[in-house]
Amino acid sequence: MAGNPKLLYVTDLHYPAKARVYRDEDIYITSQLAADFDIAVCHPLAAENLVDAFDIVVFRNTGPVLHYRDAYASFVRHALQSETTVYNTLTGKADMVGKQYLVELSRDGHPVIPTIDDRDEFARLPDADSYVVKPKLGSDSIGMEFVTKADLDNVVLDDMLIQPRIDFQHEVSFYFIDHDYHYAMSARPGERWNLEPFEASEADLAFAGRFIEWNDIDHGIQRVDACRTAAGELLLMELEDLNPYLSLDLVDEPVRAKFIAALKTSLRTLLGI
Repeated sequence: MAGNPKLLYVTDLHYPAKARVYRDEDIYITSQLAADFDIAVCHPLAAENLVDAFDIVVFRNTGPVLHYRDAYASFVRHALQSETTVYNTLTGKADMVGKQYLVELSRDGHPVIPTIDDRDEFARLPDADSYVVKPKLGSDSIGMEFVTKADLDNVVLDDMLIQPRIDFQHEVSFYFIDHDYHYAMSARPGERWNLEPFEASEADLAFAGRFIEWNDIDHGIQRVDACRTAAGELLLMELEDLNPYLSLDLVDEPVRAKFIAALKTSLRTLLGI
C-alpha cells in the first residue's frame, strides 16, 4: 500500500446527543489519526456511495441507526458484498444487530438485567414497582417507557423488550479496543452522562471481559455498560459494539494518548500493515 491508507470516517457531526457533543470527539479523533491516514469525513447516509474509494471505513458517532435503518442495512450489504474493510468489523452480535442478545443472555443465566420479549416468560422477571419497555432496535432511550405490571397487558410487544426497573448504586461503562481494556467511567442514577473516571476492580474487569470474549469482534471499539445493584452485583445493561461514544474529553491525557495509540495499532492490524 503506497502512501498512507485512505480512511473514510463516518459520523453525524450535528446529531443532537443528550449531554454529549459528538462533533468535538470526532474532531479530536480524526486529528490524531491524520498523521497515519488520509482521512475524509462523511455523514452515514453518504457512506455507501463513497466506501469503494477507501481502504478502510471507520463507523463512529453516527447516532442511532434507527433513524436511517434502511440506509444502514444497505450500507452493510454493500460493505459485505464488496469486502470493504469496516471498523468495527461487521461481525458483532450485540447492539450491532439489535438487543435480542439481552433476552438470550438473560435466558442463559448471564449477569444481565433480567430481560424477556414474551409475556409467557414473565415469571423469569423479579417483582418490581415498574417495568421498562423498550424497542429491540432502539438506542439513546428512544421509544423507552416505564409501565406498571398491570399496564403490561396493554403493551404491544412486537420487537420490544421488558425489564424490571431496578434500584442501583451507579452505572459503570468499560471501554475496550479489540480485547484490551483501557478505562472505565461511572455515573450516579439519573445522571447517565455526568461521568467520572472509575477505578475498576479485578472482579469488575472479569465481568466486563466475559462479554467482550462472548462477542465476535476481534477489531473494534466496544463499551460494556452495566449497573451495580444495591447488593453490589454488576448487571449488563448493554454491549455497545457499533458506535459507542467514548467520553474521551473526561479522561486524563495519558489514558487518552494510550487509547489513540491502540486505536491506530488496531486499524493497521485490520488492514494488515
